[in-house]
Amino acid sequence: MEKMPYQDRQSVQSRAVPFDWHFGLPSIRGENVTLREVQESDAEALLAMLTTEEVAEFVSPLPRTVDGFCGFIGEARYERTLGSSFCFAVVPDGYEDAMGLFQVRQLEPRFGSAEWGFAIGSPFWGSGLFLAGAKAVIDFSFGVVGVHRLEARSIASNGRGNAALRKVGAVQEGILRRSFQRDGRYFDQILWSIVKDDWRQAHPRMIAPTFH
Repeated sequence: MEKMPYQDRQSVQSRAVPFDWHFGLPSIRGENVTLREVQESDAEALLAMLTTEEVAEFVSPLPRTVDGFCGFIGEARYERTLGSSFCFAVVPDGYEDAMGLFQVRQLEPRFGSAEWGFAIGSPFWGSGLFLAGAKAVIDFSFGVVGVHRLEARSIASNGRGNAALRKVGAVQEGILRRSFQRDGRYFDQILWSIVKDDWRQAHPRMIAPTFH
């Protein structure tokens, strides 16, 4: 694996070979982080990182047991074989297990448009881990999977999550009123989007991720 997270696009294209992610996700190197396919051995660490009150407050309900996370991981891998979604584990440098997740699901056949979601353990908030991982996931979505439009929905009161989406280059499109239910209550969500052409223009050297 090369140390640099991305290569010059022209150089990559000249040596690129087709990659079929349906058979397994690659490991992608970002700044101080590696993204790889989530695996059952991550279940215990994910339980510890993603079920704390500060993380769980703003994400869709996640499993509350190790067995539950194993089931979630198995389902994510199965959906990857179907070509309907993929899920990357976020592994910071110096760690072996996942400290967070990025998941991308198709909104229409063949991923013309897709929705992505993420959750990072609170000890890594403000570390740059999200930004590095997000750039790699977006590059993979646009450059390998063929996504044209990538959407995200974030609870309006989630200031940290919305700031992170804005920082990575997402555009706020509107408010989805009372669109998220949790614990019997409904919350407004902000709809964010990133379009492939805009991403290419802003990041001309990032459209082809380095992976093995």
